[in-house]
Parts: sequence; C-alpha cells; structure tokens
Amino acid sequence: MLATVPSIGRMTPYGAEHLLMLAVALVLLIALPLLVRRVRDIRALEGWLQRAGWALLAITVLWMAWGMLPSNFSIEESLPFHFSDALRLVTAIALITRSGWAIVVSYYWGLTLNLQSLLTPDLNYFQLVPLEFTMYWLLHMAALVVPVVLVWGLGYRPTWFGYGTAFALTVAWGGVALVANAVTGANYGYLSRGPAGPSILDALGPWPVYILWEALLVAVVWALMTLPWTLPRATAGAPVDDRLGLIRRRSPHALARRDVLG
Repeated sequence: MLATVPSIGRMTPYGAEHLLMLAVALVLLIALPLLVRRVRDIRALEGWLQRAGWALLAITVLWMAWGMLPSNFSIEESLPFHFSDALRLVTAIALITRSGWAIVVSYYWGLTLNLQSLLTPDLNYFQLVPLEFTMYWLLHMAALVVPVVLVWGLGYRPTWFGYGTAFALTVAWGGVALVANAVTGANYGYLSRGPAGPSILDALGPWPVYILWEALLVAVVWALMTLPWTLPRATAGAPVDDRLGLIRRRSPHALARRDVLG
C-alpha cells in the first residue's frame, strides 16, 4: 500500500494570496464573457475553446498522475473522488464536445460546489508549494470561468430536464465518493466528516446534518439558476440544442447585438 505523504503547510484563508486569486477570478468572470460576445467569427472562437478544452484535459490528467506518484501520494487528496476532480474532466468535455450533460453539470457544479473551494479553500501543500498553489487555482478558476463563458458568452441555456439530470448525477457521484471514503478512510466530497478548516458548511450544522441541508440548498439554488433561462422571453429564439433536451442555445450574435443596443 502506498504511504501517505504528510502535509508541509496550508494556505491561510483570506490571506494575501487568497485575496489576490479572488480578485483575478472576478476580473476573468467579467472580462471573458464580454470578450467572447464581441467575437464575430464564432467558428474560429469555438475552435479556440475546443483547443482550450483539450489543454485543460491534458493538464487535468497530468495533475492526477502527479498526485498518484508514490512520492506525492496522499490518501485524502490524490484519488480523483472530490467533486472538483470530476468537474475538471466534465469542464474539459464541455469545451471539447458541447455535450448537453457536460454543459449543465459544469454550470451547476462550477458555480456552486466549485465556488466553495474558491471562497473557503482547503489547500494543503505536500511537495512543491508554488506548483500546488498554481494548479489549485488554475483548475478551480477554469471550472468557474468556463460555464460562465458557455452560458453568458456562447448562449447555452440549461433546461429543467438539464437541472434534474445534473442533480441526479450529483447524487450518483456522491455515492461513489461515499464508497471511496468507506474503503480508504478519506473524506472525499466532505461526505464522511466536516472539512479540517473553516468552510461554508459550518453554517449548515454538524456532520451529517449539513449534508441534508446542503442537498436541499443545492436543489433550491439550482432551481433559481434554471428559472431565468426557462422563461418565455429567454427561450424565444433559443432552440433545444441536444437530443436529450438538456440545453437550449441563443445565438451569440444576438447576445452581442443586445449588448450594443442596450
């Protein structure tokens, strides 16, 4: 059995590094969708985004492989059972394929579950602090920014069926993480005990009560994230974009014209 590498340090939440990364994330969230909506050559733009998806996929796989090396292995971090681990792969697939299921999962997970990792990071260092810091923020920011670009930049809109599908996949992945925790003694998804450091989950009560509250909160928040895109005004001119009816798409050119016209 691989030995667990002990932590050599931890990033201080709301220290200078954390606040700087939050500022960078905010700038990207505002700038990138506006930039995408002003690009006239949509085919070229989608080609660039697809290449970015392949790059994200390669980085994700290499980072997972790095964490599995015996010298880097940590039972709490290296196995790919955190929601953020699955989300990185799903986000890359969304950029590469524009599959409806990948877009809706990246939208709901990226803007809620992943957001917790940015606002209340649980970042422990094991080997190379600069590399681990960079990869943590690069991958979590990508998971935050990509769905914003896809929804507000390229015009993809989740449907109620997409909402239900994303919730079902979330429950299924939670079951996978629980099995992994039972086998390894780890805490993937924070489903077996609370995080070691401060977290948004602290406001929802002790474990396992916070899991029930989290599920209810996720269902309500995701419904609110779906409602604006399912109103008649939003669905007009936004046909269903995949065979399963998970997403609609409004023309990026129409979005850009609306910006110009105010």
